[in-house]
Amino acid sequence: MIVTFPHMGPAYISIKALFEELGVKIIVPPTVSKKTLEIGTKLSPELACLPLKINMGNYIESIEKGADTIVITGSCGPCRFGYYGIVQKEILKDLGYDVDIVILDSPKDDMKEFIARLRKIAGNNSINSILSAVAKAFRVTEEMDELIELSLKVRCREKNKGKTDFVMYQFEKDIRETKGAREIRKCIEEYKKKLREIDIDSEYKPLRVGLVGEIYTLIEPFVNLQVEKKLGNMGVEVYRGLSVNSWVKYHLAPDIKFRLKEKRILKKADPYLGLCIGGHAWQTVAHTINFSDMGLDGVIQIMPFGCMPEIVVESILPTISEQKKIPVMTLVVDEMTGEAGYQTRLEAFVDLLKQEEENEKNECKTVLSWN
Repeated sequence: MIVTFPHMGPAYISIKALFEELGVKIIVPPTVSKKTLEIGTKLSPELACLPLKINMGNYIESIEKGADTIVITGSCGPCRFGYYGIVQKEILKDLGYDVDIVILDSPKDDMKEFIARLRKIAGNNSINSILSAVAKAFRVTEEMDELIELSLKVRCREKNKGKTDFVMYQFEKDIRETKGAREIRKCIEEYKKKLREIDIDSEYKPLRVGLVGEIYTLIEPFVNLQVEKKLGNMGVEVYRGLSVNSWVKYHLAPDIKFRLKEKRILKKADPYLGLCIGGHAWQTVAHTINFSDMGLDGVIQIMPFGCMPEIVVESILPTISEQKKIPVMTLVVDEMTGEAGYQTRLEAFVDLLKQEEENEKNECKTVLSWN
């Protein structure tokens, strides 16, 4: 058995650590590229959402390198993600690829079935070995999240633009060659140190923008056209509504403190959307409100074209924007999204936020002068 999986931003690092700890042979899918998108778009239904198309490209590239088993997570509710495994298996079958797709649904739904499927991948590993490997992978996820958060804080403040991008580019090259959870964590720590050594302007007060939306489009840089990097290089500090680490902590890891904190945030969405309608719509609404409460300057929603849950949210966000006095912009991505237009919209939004900030300062000066 040679296992592969969808490429979803930094998630591959934790998955890689997990399988290597279990001694499972894996093929890490190549970094998502135009080639990946072209393959997936050609093979997928035209109206399928963008993540499905890129997943298909991932699978074909990995199968051609020798993978014979695909592992994906499951889903429930109205979001079409719950059908990915079934649809993709049929497409691959029609193409003549004899591969096995293992869908790992939430252990909360059926623990016995979850363990059975996990054992199918883990082979002869004992339960204790599996749990140990999972714990180490969780730790890698936390460390990776800390590295990304650090890069977001440094990039917008660096004195010599491009230093953070270079460090993170080198990290991507090195981490793919690093084996095992322990060595992966050492590599992450080494690059945290390199980020801390970058010369920054500690007096600079950046604009702060929160990113919300469907999780795949939020954490896969190719899909969101490197939005975190683009905003950071404009001098904007980015806050993420969702990350691999937050998803793992809420759905898989026994982190009660984090779950309670997230539920308090989700509660904020009640006046606008008081239940889960699939995907990450509920989280999008809740985190938009939470970012407003945190005093951020603006929020950007990123979603794949045709994503039903996020379309519902898109219709709610103008009301939140008006009532919470926070600018909100929606960016829709698909295989036809052009980078030039995308960049222009980001620059226009940042200019708007700067103008809003300037207006607030002028109003404050006027009030002070009257007093």
